[in-house]
Amino acid sequence: QVQLVESGGGLVQAGGSLTITCAASGIMFSENLVEWYRQSPGKEREMVARITRGSSRNYADSVKGRFSIDRRNAENTVSLRMNSLKPEDTGVYFCHSRDWRGNYWGQGTQVTVSS
Repeated sequence: QVQLVESGGGLVQAGGSLTITCAASGIMFSENLVEWYRQSPGKEREMVARITRGSSRNYADSVKGRFSIDRRNAENTVSLRMNSLKPEDTGVYFCHSRDWRGNYWGQGTQVTVSS
């Protein structure tokens, strides 16, 4: 059984930084694509960062240069370091991965950026 668990969300002032982490069981992040999605109030869920099996990284234009995705194979975790946070970064952040069995989502972690 695959389980993804996000942690590290919270309240931060604009301009601040926060790191959120996704821990996996039942799936090896080193062997599969991992993505961070964001669901902001009134908006559709959007992909903000991804890291591939080969460690290639992609970012949404809105976060490029501010967010950084990283993977720790020994811990089977993927983190998202968020710098220079803006109020529009507020939302629930979800971890997503997939393998030959299907797609997997975490329960999400709330990030709130105050102005």
